[in-house]
Amino acid sequence: MRQRIADYALLGDCHSAALVGRDGSIDWACFPRFDSAAVFCRILDARRGGSFRVGPEGAFQSRRQYIDDTNVLVTTFTTPTGMLEVTDCMPMRTRGSQGLRVGSRHSLLRRLRCTAGEVVSRVVVAPRFEYGAFVPRIRLTSPQTAELVGGADALWVTATRPLIAHEDSLRARWHLRAGDEAWVEVAWTPSLIERTPEEMPDLAALRGRLEDTVAFWREWISHCAYDGDYAHAVRRSALVLKALSYAPSGAIVAAPTTSLPEEPGGVRNWDYRYTWLRDTTLTLISLMLLGYQSETLAFQHWLARTSAGRPEDVQIMYSIRGHRLLPEVELPHLDGHQDSRPVRIGNGAVKQLQLDVFGELLEASWLFSKMGGSLSQGHWDFLRGLVEEVCGRWRQPDQGLWEIRDEPRHFLHSKLLCWVALDRALRIARARRFPAPVGRWSRERALLREYLLREGKRLGWFSQSVGSQRADASVLLLPALGFLPSGHPLVERTVEVVREQLEKGRLLFRYHAPDGLRGGEGTFLLCSFWMHDVLVHSGRAEEAEELLRYLLSLANDVGLYAEESVPGTGEARGNFPQAFTHMALVASCAQLSAGRRFQLPRPGAYDYADFALTYHLGRRSMFMSHFA
Repeated sequence: MRQRIADYALLGDCHSAALVGRDGSIDWACFPRFDSAAVFCRILDARRGGSFRVGPEGAFQSRRQYIDDTNVLVTTFTTPTGMLEVTDCMPMRTRGSQGLRVGSRHSLLRRLRCTAGEVVSRVVVAPRFEYGAFVPRIRLTSPQTAELVGGADALWVTATRPLIAHEDSLRARWHLRAGDEAWVEVAWTPSLIERTPEEMPDLAALRGRLEDTVAFWREWISHCAYDGDYAHAVRRSALVLKALSYAPSGAIVAAPTTSLPEEPGGVRNWDYRYTWLRDTTLTLISLMLLGYQSETLAFQHWLARTSAGRPEDVQIMYSIRGHRLLPEVELPHLDGHQDSRPVRIGNGAVKQLQLDVFGELLEASWLFSKMGGSLSQGHWDFLRGLVEEVCGRWRQPDQGLWEIRDEPRHFLHSKLLCWVALDRALRIARARRFPAPVGRWSRERALLREYLLREGKRLGWFSQSVGSQRADASVLLLPALGFLPSGHPLVERTVEVVREQLEKGRLLFRYHAPDGLRGGEGTFLLCSFWMHDVLVHSGRAEEAEELLRYLLSLANDVGLYAEESVPGTGEARGNFPQAFTHMALVASCAQLSAGRRFQLPRPGAYDYADFALTYHLGRRSMFMSHFA
């Protein structure tokens, strides 16, 4: 069964992730972390990648859904003779865990249950360690347990029914009648560890692991404070964002996969299993909208430790454990998803200059502070250092938030975020009475404002970069970040040009400009959510809601989004599921809900996220005083 990107569902345990297809095949899984080498990667090569398949023998139809308020998946297979229900999860080690630092069992747990008639079910565990590089040694350690080992990795399989070892896979064929169930768990350890059959979990332990995992997700989502429109989609996105967080550090990966193509057969295939400061700060703003502050505190601690308190050393991305070196390597032995080569691990953009990162960090810190979060003097010293970096570097060209692999440019989005860094730093300093060179920062902020307005007036709208006449969807953030009112003539004309140049089938491309790479890409879903927000705050709520409903319809059957979509067909493109898209969905639903239920602020420039946070956290009196 050939799987498309949208055919997958996410399993996660806040340490790593797996993707399971409609056919019950787990075609992507890395252990013990998101950025570890894959043990199953059939999604990148159907022949060499390896998979963990559970499902009925013969013809079937399938449907699936998550257990309510969890990341535990149930797939129901209907066959000519009966129905088989498969429940999948990555078990959490919740007992004894403290706060956010939930533990992992580094395993995949699958329960098979015949719910009607009778079904012959097949299990095939066929790992290919180190991204499909080799077949491990496979041997039974008892009739119902097995060891699969090679290189640095070992997988330990436990089942409640007999297994059969083959040269290239571990297999089973179980005949289940209505009411019967069977369990199978595949657990990872370093290859140097050995386990006896007596050390493997029994049926009671397997059941307990599933129950603990369901309980963890339900307890976490019970703290979601969102009560606006489209709550089901928002809660699903919140669960996805939590699943993409790395519990030991608080870092959040951009996506749990690598090299899922932006264009089938193309070269725009990137490894997203790292922490971009931009992605994480925007994700944390969305989690703040939902009432979660602990994740923000965890990320602040991770950032302070990772950067060692030295603002001049801040990078645009890190590994989830804080590593700074992420060398980009191609894996020529893999064909790639839909024959899209090269397959890459690591990311060469890690050392790029992207000036917008400073603004995103200051924006998140300002919103966190405004909503009552605590900022220590040490954290302020770090933020102050970031602002000094902005003062010294904003006049430089950079690669921009889209990480072009071409000559640096003076991107207007980058300059805007430098303005945001100065503006939010000044607000924090005044509100918290922190020491700061207010006069100098104010002068630099004024220079940036003059620079941006001069560029906007040159064409009558804001282009991608200085000297360009090409549109870029990122300039939609000019009103969203409070630089200009949503109804300002320059903003209105910019929206018109962005739609003229970049819109197709109600969706937006990021840009149509040289970027140092050949080939093309799909429409970028984040950008369409940005357009929605501008429409809301321009008083065009009906048009905005029509767009939002269309965007919500592009989710797959279990509510997940990739990075991009094909206009017309809605086919998913790029790494999956994508934190950026789910973050934007949360923010846009919150914007629309607040805009519909509460008067928008008086005409003028204001921060969209600030507006939504104030409304959704129930601070109406603060809202009125802030925007009066």
